[in-house]
Amino acid sequence: MTTKTEKFLKPFLKEGLPDIRPGDTVRVYQKIKEGEKEKVQAFEGQVLARKHGKEIGATITVRREISGIGTEKIFPLHSPIIEKIEILKRGKVRRAKLYYLRKVKGKGAKLKSSDEEISLEDREK
Repeated sequence: MTTKTEKFLKPFLKEGLPDIRPGDTVRVYQKIKEGEKEKVQAFEGQVLARKHGKEIGATITVRREISGIGTEKIFPLHSPIIEKIEILKRGKVRRAKLYYLRKVKGKGAKLKSSDEEISLEDREK
């Protein structure tokens, strides 16, 4: 049985989102406004966490290191600002939240890759 809020929010949910899990290396394309111009900027990194399941407020936390400085962004999955998300690599992890990667440096921060292959069709979604 669906509630009124679920009926109201259904048109705003994005269809065809890839199955994003912690440990994945993803590239998120985000629309950015500069004055009157609009451009698409990519942010590539590892997914540390995925929160709120399949609801409208679902988010992923993506981390990358730039010149030895860790940068994290939280992306709302169903936001109109997010143009597309590509999964580049699958990581083999045993945790739901990978916050320990914030403290680890060098080889310790490297995740084993999963045997699961990512087809080009899945990347396009």
